[in-house]
Amino acid sequence: MPSDLLIRNAELVVPEGDPWVGDVLLRDGRIAQIGQHLPLEGVARVIDAEGHTLMPGVIDPQVHFREPGREHKEDLQTGSWACARGGVTSFLEMPNTDPPTIDQRALDDKLARAASKCVVNYGFFIGATADNLKELQRVQGACGIKIFMGSQHGPLLVDDPLVLERIFAETDPNFVIAVHAEDHARIQARRALFAGRTDVAVHSLIQDEEAALIASRRALDLATRYRHRLHILHLSTGLEVELLRQHKPAWVSAEVTPQHLLLSTADYARLGSLVQMNPPLRDAANLAQLWQGLQEGILDCIATDHAPHTLQEKAQPYPHSPSGMPGVETALPLMLTAAQQGRCSLHQVVQWMCEAPARLYGIPNKGRLQVGYDADLVLVDRRTPKPVRREELLTKCGWSPFEGWELVGWPLLTIVGGQIVFQNGQVDPSVRGQALTFLR
Repeated sequence: MPSDLLIRNAELVVPEGDPWVGDVLLRDGRIAQIGQHLPLEGVARVIDAEGHTLMPGVIDPQVHFREPGREHKEDLQTGSWACARGGVTSFLEMPNTDPPTIDQRALDDKLARAASKCVVNYGFFIGATADNLKELQRVQGACGIKIFMGSQHGPLLVDDPLVLERIFAETDPNFVIAVHAEDHARIQARRALFAGRTDVAVHSLIQDEEAALIASRRALDLATRYRHRLHILHLSTGLEVELLRQHKPAWVSAEVTPQHLLLSTADYARLGSLVQMNPPLRDAANLAQLWQGLQEGILDCIATDHAPHTLQEKAQPYPHSPSGMPGVETALPLMLTAAQQGRCSLHQVVQWMCEAPARLYGIPNKGRLQVGYDADLVLVDRRTPKPVRREELLTKCGWSPFEGWELVGWPLLTIVGGQIVFQNGQVDPSVRGQALTFLR
């Protein structure tokens, strides 16, 4: 077990009330005490955090770490190292690997791989197909069911309305169904309409706002009819925000990514396929509506959709360039910078990135700086701006669309289960995270 660790003089972001300066004692992997001037006797290690902010570790509810099958882009080890550098202490990983995670055997394989190499905590989705309903009904240890309603090929594409309905009707209603909400038929029709266009900006026209709205409405209707827990992934449009504003039952939630909050279609001219993603970037009016949806609580949490590809792959001409970008190292500094700019509060960042993911996926004892909770924490510097530098990134793909952005809130210290996993710019590769548990 980790030895006692006392963090002194930190600005503490506690669940209720304003942040205040105090100490936190970590013991046996849990938060043992929070107070001021806690005694030093018997404490194995003391860290003076004066001038810096201590908050719960980020829980990223949507990443793609590519293992097994595409480890040249990322793997569970490098992905978890990037998490540690970004203050992400737990992640939920998607099933579109090779082979895909569509049965208990594939899920167990991922859990075993993660146990051997991940320095942060981990959980995995099981993917829905047209014919694996029995696996979805009996799987053990998954955080939820992932459905690709569009932007996917092969067995993980589930666009048949009858198949979708059976999944909602015949799986545990408390087992989260997380949907990639884009309508496959509309995308195919619009791809034919824009055939021959090779400028990457056409991506946002092909996979347009209506394609997202159609799929989100279909998923929402099914979730409402069967009272089934639904989470809409990486919501990207104001149309979807308005849909949820009018028709969002208590068992439906939604997320947004930093890139959909901070980048727009205007960025294609500068960054090209580096900002090609699914769902695609939208215009500035949509960004404003997404921010408003977050502020109103219509959107519940923030995820990165960390989906790395190599620069060589990204350099292929559209439409051969793949969609996706890395994000676990930059998400927290991006949002803390937004807080410094007055676009949100520090408490809201913690709510969206720590508390809400734990609540939505039923992850016990995580997401709060509170006595008795797991000691998954991050100490950040909210005073000193530093640029995003390609050479400092730990993701295997080695690039970021935010390169050069001056950000505050970079992690100085990341703690997982009471153990220091990141400090002084270095990851401790000997630390091991734990498999997350999920309460329904």
